[in-house]
Amino acid sequence: MSKPIAYIVFITTAIFFALFFLWPILTTVQEAFVDDGHFTFDFVRHVFADPLYIEGLFNAFLIATFSTLAALCIAMPLALVSNRYIFPGKTLLGSLVLVPLILPPFVGAIGIKQILGQEGALNILLSKIGAVDMSAPPDWLGEGRFWGIVIMNALHLYPILYLNITAALANLDPAMEESAQNLGASPWHRFRRITMPLSMPGIFAGATIVFIWSFTELGVPLMFDYQRVTSVQIFNGIKDIGGNPMPYALVAVMLAFSVILYITGKYFFGRSNFTMTGRAAISAKQRHASPLVGVLCSGLFTCVISLAIFPHVGVILMSFATDWYHSLFPQDFTLRHYSDALGHELTVPSIANSLKYASISTLLDIVLGIAIAFVIVRSKIPGRSILDALSMLPLAVPGLVMAFGYLAMTREGQPFHFLLPAGNPTILLVIAYAVRRLPYVVRSAVAGFQQTSVDLEEAAQNLGATPFRALKRITIPLITANLIAGGLLAFAFAMLEVSDSLILAQQQPHYPITKAIYTLFGSLGNGHFLASALGVWAMAFLAIAIIGASLVLGKKLGALFRV
Repeated sequence: MSKPIAYIVFITTAIFFALFFLWPILTTVQEAFVDDGHFTFDFVRHVFADPLYIEGLFNAFLIATFSTLAALCIAMPLALVSNRYIFPGKTLLGSLVLVPLILPPFVGAIGIKQILGQEGALNILLSKIGAVDMSAPPDWLGEGRFWGIVIMNALHLYPILYLNITAALANLDPAMEESAQNLGASPWHRFRRITMPLSMPGIFAGATIVFIWSFTELGVPLMFDYQRVTSVQIFNGIKDIGGNPMPYALVAVMLAFSVILYITGKYFFGRSNFTMTGRAAISAKQRHASPLVGVLCSGLFTCVISLAIFPHVGVILMSFATDWYHSLFPQDFTLRHYSDALGHELTVPSIANSLKYASISTLLDIVLGIAIAFVIVRSKIPGRSILDALSMLPLAVPGLVMAFGYLAMTREGQPFHFLLPAGNPTILLVIAYAVRRLPYVVRSAVAGFQQTSVDLEEAAQNLGATPFRALKRITIPLITANLIAGGLLAFAFAMLEVSDSLILAQQQPHYPITKAIYTLFGSLGNGHFLASALGVWAMAFLAIAIIGASLVLGKKLGALFRV
């Protein structure tokens, strides 16, 4: 790639990120620290002086901590087993372990409440065998539904850790463990002193996303009606955002906590004090498990998958139920909710809106992703590593912070107010979706360029083709599969985006599908059942996208979830 073109791409993408990634964050921070044109700490100081806000931050931190630990406890054994053994059903089970990614956790909360609630299916089952007294049933979800949120986060997010840890283990040099084994180190000692430290960058990469995601999660606490957490306090503050600076102060504090936690973790865990000579010269040899070990390995994957589909089962049963209260299963089943969900005055426009928002944002992501990846892989200009890091930062910045930043930068009197004409958030949602999901396309495109020889482009240019024509006629056709994989993920997750949708879409005609599900869930009558049916439609759609992307990218799928 010629330097002038590389610099044009670099400058253009840098401007895009400056306007729609950095500006929203800075606008939010400005609103949190400026009062009548004067800098002040009063708003932030009030956050730490108000017991309600302190409790919200503390609860958010606890939710993130326990969610990350639970996800790590689930993902680490699965990754170790997958890396070391060949066992019956490994390929199928390795695909099914990604199942939790096919259902937005805030939709899964419907199912988990129906199963683990005090009047839920589990207590009914236990009462039938005499293990529970239904006059005083146990609350498995905990006071205020705290543990329900942790369970939903862990079951939804552990695949991200699993993908990162599996990739990290695959890159370890097996000679190091073999040397330790020859010196008499026990399996536990080898894991603690060699495998774990060398895998720490991969563990940190996944844990960072899981922690920040859980720390700022909005949908699940809302569905559980858990008000004592910062994300919900911020969401509730939208109602009087024009005259109340406290939501901005809360967002600024949440952003600061996320950045501090990320930097602290990066310092202590993200850098390895143990070095290798590079990628392992040979990959770790997987051995065929003995019949007993094979059964145990398959059983471990099966148990985790069974736990993970608990919320899915609840949502699916709810979508078919005519009534489900104080019983192990619904009393009667019907398909009416599916037809009603696709014919409801709220759902039909929301599906059309989501298709429009997600389609345009994905096209924007593909254009930007190809340009950024081309500069990163094909050019030698200074600063391309900065562009690479910048393109991945949306994964590390909380979605709630970004959504609130877009809301702040488009208020009346702000320079970008024109992006919200007459309250229509179409342009804003397209930009928000594109920025949040751009990392998936960039990583996919980078992988494609790295796998494609530059000699083909140089040969085309030697025959008189311009760099753009060589890219269009030679390279892009060769990396189409990678672009489709990244585009599928970007499109699917944009369709089911929660934070941006709940915060930016304030008028019913502009609701995306996730806002429609949330609204239906809170409505009377058959709202719960319609929300479940709509959630199942969404689950089926995202399942197709995830399976398609995994078939194309294989083990490289984990690279899409690293920062």
